[in-house]
Amino acid sequence: MPTWTALTTLPEKIMAEALGAALEEMTPEPTGVGVFEMEDGSGLWEVGAYFTEAPDEIALMLLAAAHGARPFAISELPETDWVAHVRRELHPVNAGRFFVYGAHDADKVPDGRIGLLIEAAMAFGTGHHGTTQGCLEAMDKLLNAGNSFKNVADIGCGTAVLAIAAAKVLEGDVIASDIDPVAVDVALANAAANGVAGGIACVEAAGFDHVDLAARAPYDLVFANILKGPLIELAPDMAAHSAADGHVILSGLLIDQAPDVTAAYVAAGFELKDHREIGDWATLTLCRKHA
Repeated sequence: MPTWTALTTLPEKIMAEALGAALEEMTPEPTGVGVFEMEDGSGLWEVGAYFTEAPDEIALMLLAAAHGARPFAISELPETDWVAHVRRELHPVNAGRFFVYGAHDADKVPDGRIGLLIEAAMAFGTGHHGTTQGCLEAMDKLLNAGNSFKNVADIGCGTAVLAIAAAKVLEGDVIASDIDPVAVDVALANAAANGVAGGIACVEAAGFDHVDLAARAPYDLVFANILKGPLIELAPDMAAHSAADGHVILSGLLIDQAPDVTAAYVAAGFELKDHREIGDWATLTLCRKHA
């Protein structure tokens, strides 16, 4: 079945969300609408819609004009088995003691390594992105330095690869959360596939806004692999939910966004311990100082 996409950008979140809501009322109705902050540091918001029949180009032109957006770029996508394509292109990832792989590479897990099985068919990241790799390497470095963690949270967990990694190497409690209920279901399925279903609690929440997350605090290790804006907004809550001398590992950041995030966390009472870069992406490890 052919698929069409329609994409545009807007300078503000509220404008983008308003256009996204208007797209959902179109005829023919899109099969999906997304509103995302772009990760290129531009500050723009991308609005996209997917259609299984050719969209009304005039209606899209009028919607864009009415909402102050650029004209939609409309494309028909080729019919592709994307899961098979991703499997062919996705190679295992080495991240310290961790080895992220899909089921098609199950025979490639090296001896002595901790395998993290994340299927290409799963949404919300496969663990092959530089941000996820950076977080795994940052945890590996903390463990190699003799740190131990008993209470771990993975905020904005996606596939929960970070929570799964923590559950496999630590003796303690791990909780994973995501704002999207589908991501929570994916996290639970991945935890089961990796044999740690009993070691990870998964909840739907924005940030720390869940009774289970509050009840388990303070945390001695928190992952947040999300975006610059939400990370900065989370800084006070991160401090409130972190133990003294607790560590946080942050990513989802372009390299030039890292200084702003670091400044927000230093202001909230953290000290930068490590900054690593993979490709265009930065990962920060910070420690909460004693009050």
